[in-house]
Amino acid sequence: MKIHLAEHYGLCFGVRDAIAQAEQLASQGPLTVLGELVHNPVVRERLAQRGVREGALDAESAPTPIVMVTAHGASDRKHTEWRNAGFQVADGTCPLVRHAHTQLGLLVTLGYFPIVIGKRGHVEVNGLTGDFPEACVVEIEDEIPLLPHRGRYGVIAQTTQPLEKVHALVEAIRRARPQSEVRFADTVCQPTKNRQNALRKLIAECDTLVVVGGRNSNNTAQLVAAARTAGRTVFHIERAEELDRAWFRDAQNVGLTAGTSTLRETVAAVHERLQEFAVQNQPALA
Repeated sequence: MKIHLAEHYGLCFGVRDAIAQAEQLASQGPLTVLGELVHNPVVRERLAQRGVREGALDAESAPTPIVMVTAHGASDRKHTEWRNAGFQVADGTCPLVRHAHTQLGLLVTLGYFPIVIGKRGHVEVNGLTGDFPEACVVEIEDEIPLLPHRGRYGVIAQTTQPLEKVHALVEAIRRARPQSEVRFADTVCQPTKNRQNALRKLIAECDTLVVVGGRNSNNTAQLVAAARTAGRTVFHIERAEELDRAWFRDAQNVGLTAGTSTLRETVAAVHERLQEFAVQNQPALA
């Protein structure tokens, strides 16, 4: 059994910086993060040990005077509501998510009807659409006929969406509305693209894949779905302790990757355990 580590995996710079910001703020005084800073239980446990509390973005009430917006971002309206409620708001929004906000705002300013390709109800998508009540979210092609008829559509994507899926949906919108102008701004982030490309290489080399990341992490779920669609055996775990040697009894080449919210040390622990399995699963010499 050989272990193949993805070329790109794990924590992206936006999540890394948000974690560092939260830890720095917590060292200075009480802090409440408005939601899950990142969709990763290992990170959340570490922050909780440092006294960081979790609150709700929609609550406008927190036990600490300083609150922090997560890496997934929030609408300008939410930022204002929290400040007006008397809280100091620290912004942990990933710069690439902030770029998506800027692009959507620009499209609306130019007169385009806003469309966001992404997972409906996801915190990032809620933040993107929060300042534009008329905005529509498209998750699957079947939803496109429900779009209101407009002469100009401005389309962006949730930063962690698979790029191929996004392009396919944009083309489907163009086919469904041939008389309308459809302008697309590519807001899928580079770390997501890198991890998706690295996954394709693992799929070509491996019969089995292990994907490490939070179970409610959208970009991790996308990696899992892509590998399963390709017909590979896939195990989605959050930490090394979940691995079972029996899963790999017949595996020849095992690929290892991780979502953008996963700590490098978590991936290293999984890699070490898989290497132990590889040694243990070697057939005994006659």
